[in-house]
Amino acid sequence: MISLVRPTTRRKSNTRTSRQIEGSYRATTHQIHTNHLLSTNYNLRHLPARSERSSSTMSLTNEADAYFAENPAPPSLATAKKQLDDFISTHVAQNRRVVLITSGGTTVPLERNTVRFLDNFSAGTRGACSAEYFLKAGYAVVFLHRQWSLLPFARHYTHSRNFFLGHMSETADGGIEIEDDYAKTLLPILRAYKKTQKEGTLLMIPFTTVSEYLHLLREAAMSMRPVGANGVFYLAAAVSDFFVPSSEMSEHKIQSGDADSMATPVTGAPRGKTLNLHLSPTPKFLHHLISTWAPTPALVVSFKLETDPGILLAKAKQALRRYGHRLVIGNLLKTRSWEVVFVENGQGGKEEDERWKEDWIRLEGGEKGKGEIEALIIPEVVRRHEGMMKEVAGSNGNGVNDD
Repeated sequence: MISLVRPTTRRKSNTRTSRQIEGSYRATTHQIHTNHLLSTNYNLRHLPARSERSSSTMSLTNEADAYFAENPAPPSLATAKKQLDDFISTHVAQNRRVVLITSGGTTVPLERNTVRFLDNFSAGTRGACSAEYFLKAGYAVVFLHRQWSLLPFARHYTHSRNFFLGHMSETADGGIEIEDDYAKTLLPILRAYKKTQKEGTLLMIPFTTVSEYLHLLREAAMSMRPVGANGVFYLAAAVSDFFVPSSEMSEHKIQSGDADSMATPVTGAPRGKTLNLHLSPTPKFLHHLISTWAPTPALVVSFKLETDPGILLAKAKQALRRYGHRLVIGNLLKTRSWEVVFVENGQGGKEEDERWKEDWIRLEGGEKGKGEIEALIIPEVVRRHEGMMKEVAGSNGNGVNDD
């Protein structure tokens, strides 16, 4: 049994608003996952609201600047920036629509030299699948994805229960033979992949931590500015709601052998068998993306995942009011594979004039239906994107190229 303790760090009085989570649980692996944390009993205590603290005067811009200053950029950022600029300039010159898709979950490291981290269950299914349908619709795709999560095209084989090697055999002359039925399934995927490679319409950029994701998202959004109304932001990544600031991380692996000296006793928990985590809320950067980083106009699509059907629509509308974008795609944990709801604010987020549009999209046959819900989601997003482009062109007195 491994006993882990996160040492308590005294915060300065002028730190930004935070929440404190104290969790006690047994750690049986070196990777501590969010679902383990949530499966235990813990107390969530809210510290004083932002308006009650000295940081209340900090503007949203300063808050973003402070986050990026405190949490170092990944070493790959400069390379990714060049890839983004080259990719986007190529497709802007071709007047091609470009979509930035974020996909997969973000980790929360507990140490700078990371051994243990918090994670979530997202495998990137929605993002990887959606990328293929956007490519089919003629978009160039920037695929900002969690490393080792599902990828477009490869997803059919890397995470399939129908393992592809089982459909292959070696021939007498040392070649490889593929079963006819399996080859028929493989061929259209192979053709789509080769077409994408030939046209150069897919750029894949990986991330792992929530900090890496936010740095890359900011760069990608600013690189998208030349795309203008031809741009779509399809934000399907499962971003961590909490994180450990870099300044508060242990430099090296938290040593279980030091648990007795580091532990803060918790009632009912044996000394040396607790891990006390102090996590800060991840800033809500959707506002910054919409108001500062991304091109204006562009269609921004965010996702809202809930487990309670009774609050899904209210939470989607709350996001539209708060951030001022046009479209939220809501889904429930248990039914997300076969039904989603589009919630749209046709009045651009002006609360007094809101006219909500709610459209449910479902696979025929529900849970037992055949096909992928993304085959219905993406054409609907494309339709709404085209409608937005026409609105923009009309307000500018220009026509729209539908090619």
